Amino acid sequence: MTDWLFDGTLGLLLLALALGALHGRNLYASVLLFVAFGMVMAVIWARLGAADLALAEAAIGAGLSGVLLFAALARQPGRQELPDITPTRQRLAAALVVLPLLFMLLQGLAPLADGTPTLPDELDRVMPRTGVSHPVTAVLLNVRAWDTLLELAVLLLALLGARQLGPRRLDLAEPWPLLRAWARVLAPLLVLAAGYILWRGASSPGGAFQAGSLLAAGVVLLRLSALLPRLRWSFAPLRLLVLGGLMLFIGVAITTAWLGEGWLNYPDDSAKLIILLIEAVATLSIAASLSLLVIGEGEDSS
Repeated sequence: MTDWLFDGTLGLLLLALALGALHGRNLYASVLLFVAFGMVMAVIWARLGAADLALAEAAIGAGLSGVLLFAALARQPGRQELPDITPTRQRLAAALVVLPLLFMLLQGLAPLADGTPTLPDELDRVMPRTGVSHPVTAVLLNVRAWDTLLELAVLLLALLGARQLGPRRLDLAEPWPLLRAWARVLAPLLVLAAGYILWRGASSPGGAFQAGSLLAAGVVLLRLSALLPRLRWSFAPLRLLVLGGLMLFIGVAITTAWLGEGWLNYPDDSAKLIILLIEAVATLSIAASLSLLVIGEGEDSS
């Protein structure tokens, strides 16, 4: 009974935060509610046993996304919030459109509940050859490695696209003293936590994206505290970090194909070493890319 009550409270709280974030008349309060929504969502993922998704939601959904929204809000000129004047007829029309679509979606998903999933059996069959003992890591970096490679490519394209919009710098006119004091303590802890999550990813929830997000959070924290100089795209090691994860992944794909194993089909005796190498380099690439996306560059884009 206690579990049902706790889970029901979490569900209602999540819905309330979502409605508040979407329909709030004060942008600052809406951003705060969005960050709180991300944290509650992370708790719900943890309750469902998906610790890796909980970590990603807390680091990206609540952390970095919240920083981006606050940065965008800080650049907005002051304006009077307009009242909600959506006519009742428009709301009724939207409901008449959404409700049939929702019914059709539920009807389409219903047959899936009666089907017998084949993925667990297939994963059990190939697990001894994946090089890792955690099923999520095995799927992301061995069974479906192409998906992870393309995710790194999408992240790189997002960064290159953002650079075309012009210089974007996230700076505080005067760093808050409390922020500077906490940054000196939290940044090393974030590095340790990222290293632990990366290492444990082979046998438990974690991995490159979660570890990279934590590292990026540390970089953002140090930059806002003025304890870290501005990032410059012209700095060759930084560009190497951004490109390293994708380039290594592509290099491994070409090498495995050349050796006759097939594209991203790792040799059984070296699969774990290859996955660990990819994860380590991808962590640095993700951290560098997310940092540049959030805090921008210290120079004009060329």
